[in-house]
Amino acid sequence: MAENEDKAKNAKRKKPVIDPKLADYRGVWVFVEQEEGVVHPVSWELLGRARILATSLGVEVAAVVFGANDETVDKITGQAISYGAEKVYQVVDPALCDYRSDPYTDCLVNLVKKYKPEILLLGATSLSRDLASSVATILETGLTADCTELTIDVENRSLEATRPTFGGSLLCTILTLNYRPQMATARPGVLPIPLPEPDRKGVIIREPMRIDEEKLITKVLGFIPDPCKVAERLSTAEIVVGGGRGIKQPGHFSLLRELADLLGGEVGGTRPVVQAGWLDTERQIGQTGKTIRPKVYIAVGISGAIQHRVGIEKAGMIVAINNDPNAPIFDYADLGIVGDFLEIIPALIRVLKKKRAAKNGLSNTERNIGIEIK
Repeated sequence: MAENEDKAKNAKRKKPVIDPKLADYRGVWVFVEQEEGVVHPVSWELLGRARILATSLGVEVAAVVFGANDETVDKITGQAISYGAEKVYQVVDPALCDYRSDPYTDCLVNLVKKYKPEILLLGATSLSRDLASSVATILETGLTADCTELTIDVENRSLEATRPTFGGSLLCTILTLNYRPQMATARPGVLPIPLPEPDRKGVIIREPMRIDEEKLITKVLGFIPDPCKVAERLSTAEIVVGGGRGIKQPGHFSLLRELADLLGGEVGGTRPVVQAGWLDTERQIGQTGKTIRPKVYIAVGISGAIQHRVGIEKAGMIVAINNDPNAPIFDYADLGIVGDFLEIIPALIRVLKKKRAAKNGLSNTERNIGIEIK
């Protein structure tokens, strides 16, 4: 009986057999997302990670750039090479001026079928999520969405895509073993952006595609950019002040905003405060909100559930302020302050105002007046 159990355990430990036909697929690709000629930062994050993955596999890193004209595509191509692409596949056509699912999907699918990358990475943005799901469906391959980590199982050349699951209470690692390309989307802000190397050289492949505008069922009538760009500012801010239910009432967010303004940062919050209407949805941080990686994250009145931790674990330093010494956030905060935020935050604001006044060269009297007026 024991012998049979050992055999069963050993069978489970065996590595899966990978289809030899998949050896034809080589390389790590990143789809470079752009709107109006401006690249989404998540594309540069993914190129940085793609270089690490490609090194583990001993293959090249390639970027895919679509656009309506040579000027835009060539500019983005140069940027992609500086951020780590060794090869760039270009598709230029007026129909690719603005994102539409059909032409973008057809172009990317045709490129994948022709050149056979083993890994294809896209950002977990509204645009790229739509594109990734369409491409994966047509190619009949697996897609792991909203990843927070990407690594390689070297033994079987499989992409290990880690993402939160079960409402954010667990992290799971998913492998697409016998399908290629292995596809994944990564949340903006979870991976570091590499330093660009302007002198890097790369191979450029211009791929001709026939796109018949008359056959496209969707038409772009105009492009209206978001004037606020709250989500982008929050994801790229170096300092973020976050508020949770522990701040007790929505009016107390004014203190957090004042602190963030003095620090040159942004304000965010947890899902409960967003659901309560205390904060805009665009400022939600966590599993169902934004993932951020600021240099400093100040968590005020936040308990620190796993759903929130997923969104802040890449922060350089986490400072937690909570009157509950047993709050879970203290388990992973770099600096914990147990106390009433209504005393701590105003004290921080006073200190910062004094420093700002001193920096501006004001007299003691002027500083005191300025502080009182403020």
